[in-house]
Amino acid sequence: QVQLVESGGGLVQAGGSLRLSCAASGRTFSSYSMGWFRQAPGKEREFVAAISWSGGSTYYADSVKGRFTISRDNAKNTVYLQMTSLKPEDTAVYYCAASFLTGWVPRTLNEYDYWGQGTQVTVAS
Repeated sequence: QVQLVESGGGLVQAGGSLRLSCAASGRTFSSYSMGWFRQAPGKEREFVAAISWSGGSTYYADSVKGRFTISRDNAKNTVYLQMTSLKPEDTAVYYCAASFLTGWVPRTLNEYDYWGQGTQVTVAS
């Protein structure tokens, strides 16, 4: 069992920055890939970024590439999402997720086994 708790969301002006954190507890953090997803009102949950268990591989949605950075600190059991140059269309509830799949870094919802409760990010224009 894995518990995930996100934090760091809030209200920010367009062009601003936020850093989301996701603290994990339970099974060995360094044994699973981590991802960030988001869901805007009236839309489906979508992939944002993912990172391998070691942190050596990262993947991003085209919409956030060059603006968001995913990282992890296995010693602190925490994954981060640094968001810069935020746009109003980045407004959503952001979720972190953990996957025990091996061999690749998953990027679809059904490849993830555990989810956090989400944190709201609102970007004002």
